Amino acid sequence: MSLFQLFVSSSLQKIFFSNTKKGASRGALFFQEKIDFSASRLFTSIWGLNRISKQLVYSLITIFIFSQITFAQEQKKPKIGLVLSGGGAKGFAHIGVLKVLEEAGVKVDYIGGTSMGAVIGGLYATGYNAAQIDSIFQETDFNKLINDFIPRSSKNFYERRNEELYALVLPFNKFKIGIPEALSKGMYNYNLLSRITRNVRDIKDFNQLPTPFLCIGTNIETGKEVLLNKGNLAQAMIASSAFPSLFSPVEIDGQILVDGGVVNNYPIEEIRKLGADIIIGVDVQNDLLDRHQLKDATKILVQITNLQSIERMKKNVADTDVYIKPDITQYGVISFDKGKEIITKGEEAAFGVFEQLRQLTDESNPYKKPRLILRSDSLQIRAINTNRLEDYTKEYISGKLRFKPRTNISYNDLLKGINNINATQNFSSISYSFEPNKEGVDLNLSLKENPTKTYLKFGLHYDNLFKSGVLVNLTRKKALLKNDIASLDIILGDNFRYNLDYYIENGFNLSIGFKSHYNQFNRNIGKEISTIAAASPLLNSINVDFSDLTNQLYFQSLFVQKFLVGGGAELKFLKIKSETLADVNPTIDKSSYLSLFAYMKFDSFDNKYFPKKGWYFSGDLQSYLISSDYAGNFQPFSIAKGDFGVVATVFDHATVKFQTDAGFSFGQESVPYFNFILGGYGYNPLNGFKYLYGYDYLSIVANSYIKSTVTLDYEFYKKNHVNFSANYANAGNRIFESVEWVSFPKYSGYAVGYGLETVIGPIEIKYSWSPELPKGFTWFSIGFIF
Repeated sequence: MSLFQLFVSSSLQKIFFSNTKKGASRGALFFQEKIDFSASRLFTSIWGLNRISKQLVYSLITIFIFSQITFAQEQKKPKIGLVLSGGGAKGFAHIGVLKVLEEAGVKVDYIGGTSMGAVIGGLYATGYNAAQIDSIFQETDFNKLINDFIPRSSKNFYERRNEELYALVLPFNKFKIGIPEALSKGMYNYNLLSRITRNVRDIKDFNQLPTPFLCIGTNIETGKEVLLNKGNLAQAMIASSAFPSLFSPVEIDGQILVDGGVVNNYPIEEIRKLGADIIIGVDVQNDLLDRHQLKDATKILVQITNLQSIERMKKNVADTDVYIKPDITQYGVISFDKGKEIITKGEEAAFGVFEQLRQLTDESNPYKKPRLILRSDSLQIRAINTNRLEDYTKEYISGKLRFKPRTNISYNDLLKGINNINATQNFSSISYSFEPNKEGVDLNLSLKENPTKTYLKFGLHYDNLFKSGVLVNLTRKKALLKNDIASLDIILGDNFRYNLDYYIENGFNLSIGFKSHYNQFNRNIGKEISTIAAASPLLNSINVDFSDLTNQLYFQSLFVQKFLVGGGAELKFLKIKSETLADVNPTIDKSSYLSLFAYMKFDSFDNKYFPKKGWYFSGDLQSYLISSDYAGNFQPFSIAKGDFGVVATVFDHATVKFQTDAGFSFGQESVPYFNFILGGYGYNPLNGFKYLYGYDYLSIVANSYIKSTVTLDYEFYKKNHVNFSANYANAGNRIFESVEWVSFPKYSGYAVGYGLETVIGPIEIKYSWSPELPKGFTWFSIGFIF
């Protein structure tokens, strides 16, 4: 027999044994053997043919051999399916398992997951390798994710006021207080997943992903499981992981879905139906806990979701070819701060079956999953499509997005716009997708209007000026017109106050509003304000009752989509009286003042009370034109004010904030009650009241001033701050008409303090002193300032 005959016979034998090794069926091997034998006998029988015939036969046999080799290698290689269970933060273990699979050279052909398994599995199916997924999760702030964090920059000035004023917000419908359906709507998570899965945003069939994928959701109305294998990938992952009470349900194709772990936490059967021959399963769910272990609400909720699926898992484990169960019993579903430890536990469990994993690889050419190269985040928006809305106009939505059709934007621009919409709380669910076209993409927005239009809000505050106050707010959206909002604050306590605000927002177009507020307090004031004290040389100050009722009609809009500009008319009524002297008229002022005003504002601080980055600017001009003139000496005058601040993080948890503010009056001689009044800290600075460290409340009065402040803040423990502040000021009569304002500061003060961020607002205590005064002052404030 020639060498060529030996080669043919050997090759056929290799094909046969290769098929045996790779798990071909007995029937297939029988027919393969007969075909191989027949081919060998055929070759021997034709050995006596002439040269040309032999060459032709050799060519045919060679083609046949290599086709058999290709068939054996490609068609008979078993398909591997990966099943990832749900388990909240314990699902971090999946990442560790994926790392070991890649180290072993295992190529996954199908992926199925539930809850956290759906999220990690979906990312792996998108094309990310294990190291990339690890990086994504390490960089994710899960506190922000769970609390559905909305950046302060996405909130307009009205929404920021709400966020920084009320400690508790409750739905209020038909005179009944409600409870929110979940802690989070899941928009932070949706935005994150939408951005990082942008490579496959045009794929609607999950079988067409780089690795075919499916996940499971639960129809909350029927209790049945829902297979999610098409549509919007990010939305499917969110639905599968929408843990009840933690995340709001997600509507897909008319079905209201929550966490798939309620009905099927380990979709092994679905993966087998896709064509998987071998199943690798990773189980991170809890076993059922006994009564002594069910000590908190989270564990009870997890136990409820596990009741149906735990019995099903016994059969699933038996049907799993390579079963991996990480030892993570000491961790909970919200142990996101232990992510690195849980990933390590996943690696350890996978290494325990490493030899089994190696048997699933092609030893001559082990699989190495490449890094996913992300496509550009540029979006050429051709059109913006929204579903029909009852209470909000297209102009309103466009104004919130802050970009228009036929513009080129980045994903960050898109997410800012979506956050702007979410910040309004006018929509109970928000989703978006893209439709490719020749000119770019169409942005399709699906918005579900929030059925709750009325809210009750509560706040609490104490400071040394206004004293204690309990804030009760009633807010109504769509009170009269589309896009409108009406809000009424009632402050009960030592000094009754109220704030009424009605606002119609029109996006890029001009918006209109009406404000009315009433403030009052009792305090000693200096002779610079009071004509009574000035007339009595024996008095440096008198005790006064101060009340202020102000009504404003205003218009405003966004300038270059960043600066809030506006203006309007104001009618103010001031009443100031004192009972200090019995032989004089106790009424100091009892006048109405009509004025026109204009303003411009910009604020990019990430936090109002303890910012770490950003800057802000505020400029105001107000002209008082007419007065009922109780004192008989009114003449028209104007007041200009400006405030600028910038803050930066200088090193870990340490920030420095620099602020300069100034103001002056011009025109005729101003009414003394509108002068700038400096001193104190922690109160709501109405009218011309300004903080000044080192001096008590209402200590310095002038018609012009300039002040600079620098504050060093260190967050030594989460939400706990220590700080040091220094401020320097010049104040007097028309100081900007000379060089007096740039002279050596006439007033200086310093403060050291401690601050704690709480759900009711900051709790602060400061000790302040000035080298110009013999004693210092201690100020204490609790809660959001109002």
